[in-house]
Amino acid sequence: MDLRVTSKNVEISDVERQYLEKKLGRLTHHLPNISESTVEITREKTKEPQDRFVVQVTVNSRGTLLRGEVRAPVLTAAIDSVADVLDRQIERFKGRRHGKGRREGERFEEPVGESTDEAEDTARLVKTKHFNVKPMAVDEAIEQMELLGHEFFIFVSTNNNRFNVVYRRRDGQYGLIEPELG
Repeated sequence: MDLRVTSKNVEISDVERQYLEKKLGRLTHHLPNISESTVEITREKTKEPQDRFVVQVTVNSRGTLLRGEVRAPVLTAAIDSVADVLDRQIERFKGRRHGKGRREGERFEEPVGESTDEAEDTARLVKTKHFNVKPMAVDEAIEQMELLGHEFFIFVSTNNNRFNVVYRRRDGQYGLIEPELG
């Protein structure tokens, strides 16, 4: 597994990096197809010590992305918690893949991690993400959106070979946007 670690406002020691590798390495016992993991560790200057360290991990397993994000007062506690979050997500993912999980029309009830979306005072572009897009069915896109814990997901539809967007509606159901060039 290729592990990429980036940090912001904190230096990661060799001991902490080894601890991170050990904890995330255990995920391959449950999901051996993990090709790469991206870890973002941030130390925020907050008044509340319980929100000091933010650890966000994105795991790629054959194009399926799993994401976990946790805040904690101590870096090792955040690493432990995010590994547990990803472990639960892997178990849910494996259950769905083998037919034990979601049935047609059934809603996802379990949250996929903690959200860190905070409103900023000024609206400006602060991050650009690049990702590979593979054609998939709408159901698979919804599952991928839920695994990532997002409110929407952009994908290429196998039905029309065009970019589509699935999103979670306020009533808990899902919507699909099929753009048309005009």
